[in-house]
Amino acid sequence: MMPKIYITRKIPVPIIKHLEKSCDVSVWEHEDTPVPRDVLEEKMGEIDGLFCLLTETIDEEILSKATKLKVISNMAVGYNNIDIEAASKKGIMVTNTPGVLTETTADLTFALLMTTARRITEASAFLRAGQWQTWSPMQLTGQDIYQSTIGIIGLGRIGEALARRAKGFNMNILYHSRNRKLQAEEELGLHFASLEDLLRKSDFVCIMTPYTTDTHNMIRKEHFQLMKDSAILINTARGGIVNENDLYQALSLGQIWAAGLDVFEQEPVSLDHPLLTLPNVVTLPHIGSASIVTRMKMAEVASDNLLRVLNGEIPRHVVNV
Repeated sequence: MMPKIYITRKIPVPIIKHLEKSCDVSVWEHEDTPVPRDVLEEKMGEIDGLFCLLTETIDEEILSKATKLKVISNMAVGYNNIDIEAASKKGIMVTNTPGVLTETTADLTFALLMTTARRITEASAFLRAGQWQTWSPMQLTGQDIYQSTIGIIGLGRIGEALARRAKGFNMNILYHSRNRKLQAEEELGLHFASLEDLLRKSDFVCIMTPYTTDTHNMIRKEHFQLMKDSAILINTARGGIVNENDLYQALSLGQIWAAGLDVFEQEPVSLDHPLLTLPNVVTLPHIGSASIVTRMKMAEVASDNLLRVLNGEIPRHVVNV
């Protein structure tokens, strides 16, 4: 009998067909809405493997419904949506998809930095609203990127990839991380800094650290008070790392100049969220890895992880070992 797996969202058809060769596959067919919790609970008692996204909260209560589940394959680098400890206690292997989205997410991060600094979306809206009547010396002026200082908080794979892009703009690159990266310092000309020094000196502060209990609300009121009033905050990591109420106040009071956000603490973000009312905030719907090639690769890695566990093999990317 083929193992049963459940996929919590429509993924590329070739991946589904590949899985169907050796598994009994069920898919939540509603592409634009997450699988309801009651449906997921019902499925958990039937399946050997779960292929899920960050949109699914796989907590201890959900896992208590799993009677024969062997693997949770998360189609993401992060896995804060899964109770790792509870999964481990039940002997369920959890996997993720690191590496494949590094360059794509770094591309998006630098694009968001440039868009925010040069007020691109604001300028486009200005033109489309018919407000462009003449040229003016200070009209829609933004911040320079070339030879400015970028501060990267969290120097993992994506942080290093962002640093390579910043080097191409001849930026002074500061970073703060739990551990110093001496090889990266030598190769890319990076400078290690305390969090406080990085915030004081940076023109652009880029959040690239994983979201954990230690990094929850890591950037808050006292940190914005350290930053330049011309500084720009960029967050493409996780929304919960930044205290959004404090960010709103800092932007409203002019303590910092602007913010570019691809992530929010609650996603999808509510349309009445205060940050969405500010003209100096560029907002995106969590599209850091959203290129066709990368999303296909992520699905391929997630399916490979899942199949390896079901075949009694060790997957390439295991979280809870």
